[in-house]
Amino acid sequence: MFHLYIALAYIIPSVYLYFRIKSLFIGKQYRWLYTLIYLLIAVLYPLVDRISEHSMNPLIRILSTVSGYLLPFFLYLFLFILLLDLLLLVNLRIKIISADTRGSFSFRFYTLCVILFLSLVIVVSGIINLNTIRVSKYTLEVPRKRSKIEHLRIAFVADIHLQQTTRIGFIEQLVRKINLLKPDLMLYGGDITEGDSENETSSEIESTLRKIKTRYGTYGVLGNHEFYGGQDQGDFFQKAGIVMLTDTVITIDNSFLLAGRNDQHFRQRKDIGAILKGVSSGLPIILMDHRPTDLQSASASGVDVQLSGHTHNGQMFPINLITKSIYELSWGHKKIRDTHFFVTSGLRLWGPPVKTAGKSEIMLIDIFLK
Repeated sequence: MFHLYIALAYIIPSVYLYFRIKSLFIGKQYRWLYTLIYLLIAVLYPLVDRISEHSMNPLIRILSTVSGYLLPFFLYLFLFILLLDLLLLVNLRIKIISADTRGSFSFRFYTLCVILFLSLVIVVSGIINLNTIRVSKYTLEVPRKRSKIEHLRIAFVADIHLQQTTRIGFIEQLVRKINLLKPDLMLYGGDITEGDSENETSSEIESTLRKIKTRYGTYGVLGNHEFYGGQDQGDFFQKAGIVMLTDTVITIDNSFLLAGRNDQHFRQRKDIGAILKGVSSGLPIILMDHRPTDLQSASASGVDVQLSGHTHNGQMFPINLITKSIYELSWGHKKIRDTHFFVTSGLRLWGPPVKTAGKSEIMLIDIFLK
């Protein structure tokens, strides 16, 4: 059903675009050429996406890279054409632009050029936004209880979706930025890997991630993509220096509790109460849960801070409006009763290499224990 929805989300706007562009901008003598070009471009993304899945051919890889930008380009082209249709509909009532002007070659030519240019600018901006790592800083207070520390600095990332094609330069940039922040604790909120085998993540990526320096270590939880790829059975995390918490809780330096839940795809996932059962409530509790779907239960269980990812904040406008309506917290920080919740928009992405909603972020959370 998921792939059906993706297919329909691509086909329906593409059909709409074809007919509206032809009707609004293309002269009769050029419509056969327009139809040929449009069909070639429209089928490029689904065709190359299927072929490139198991191909190492350099030409296929180049076409795959190019086609990856077509989906967001078509999205914004569709939105601009839809907006133009709405303006033309309004124009029928208030008649700002005459019928002769609308039918002129210059109006049609320049309007199409502006729409294509704006769509391209948004996609290029989304590419730059994706590849620019930013730091989102937060400061909060939680009860100290019996903890012996007064301050804890956490660096938190999620949704890296590591695979062989991930640029090592991006991972090196990530490690440099994290080390400059000097965190006490490094946490990964799931969907760290993407591939379905150990070969999908290179030893270079593993050794680079091991260079992250912290006081208390590096920990992570499993996301739905680790479930899809079976990476919970692999040794990537050990090689990368990441201790995985799978429905478990540990005490760190007799100062705070760190708990991690499996993603809901994993069978027999424990609820929060079962994970925390029997642990001392005399220390602050930090919980990692890949999806921000159980906020009320976490708040009722005495968790002080919960960290999640998964949503990508929709990745592209206006999809972020959908995720905002689905999740109680789709991105950012929210306090429910005595629990602070954080949801990151993710470090990378899944699908088209464009991010126009949210940012590629490291969440830096300074917790003061009072």
